[in-house]
Amino acid sequence: MKYIKYKKVTGMGGIVALGWLIFTTAVAVSQRKLIFKPVRSREVEHPHSIGHRSRLIALRSIDGTRLSGWLLTPRVPGPHPAVVYFGGRSEEVSWVARDAWRMFPNMTVLAINYRGYGDSEGVPGEQKMIEDAQMLFDWFAEHRHILAGQIAVVGRSLGSGVAVQIAVSRPVAAVVLITPYDSVLALAKRRFPSIPGFVLKHRFDSVKHAPSLSAPAFIIRAATDDVVPASHTDLLVAKLTTTPQDETIPGSDHYNIPYLEATQQRIAEFLTAKFKKAPESAD
Repeated sequence: MKYIKYKKVTGMGGIVALGWLIFTTAVAVSQRKLIFKPVRSREVEHPHSIGHRSRLIALRSIDGTRLSGWLLTPRVPGPHPAVVYFGGRSEEVSWVARDAWRMFPNMTVLAINYRGYGDSEGVPGEQKMIEDAQMLFDWFAEHRHILAGQIAVVGRSLGSGVAVQIAVSRPVAAVVLITPYDSVLALAKRRFPSIPGFVLKHRFDSVKHAPSLSAPAFIIRAATDDVVPASHTDLLVAKLTTTPQDETIPGSDHYNIPYLEATQQRIAEFLTAKFKKAPESAD
């Protein structure tokens, strides 16, 4: 009788283990689809900023992949401070060109779609996205219309993980993080607690890089966020060695927050103030 019970227990254990193995394997195989949601169609068909000259550009990554997006130059003669924008998981960035006049006034803006998004070639992945972002920053820094040492990075949701890594590897003047998280791994384990950490390849481990972030930072939270809970933003903020500006936008959620006038005005105010201080701090 005891032997029969033992066989039942071990049999159930084997089934559970097999189920866990199948689940883990499925996550490992499909993780790219879980983390990235490429959007090909333009959010704004004919993006145009009333305060900028809007130019559709294509740049080549280090491995030759074609990346497409927009270069927005203020109509007032420069040079100007500048911003590189990194979008979210399911975001095509043409809307940035439309709203740049309010969000980035008198700033030159580079908004390029990730690999596989918009008209950009390739397949998205953390390592290549970081390499591409570094290439974009370096290309931008050499642009003749950019004020030396005055390039900020702005990252929304998934893009906050890109912005953090650029901010610790390049001399950024400021960093704006919209609905940022501690790591994609932590968010994944919150939803699927049984996932072993080694399975996830694209971790965007911002909390690991946070202690090295020295640039002035602006954390922008949504009033209601069911994608990045406040506790995950708190964990990131706690690791920063400098106290960031930290605000919650009333009436916002994870999806509408970048489009709200209040969000765009707060970003404009923060960056304008930091850029004005940049020449004094450089002396």
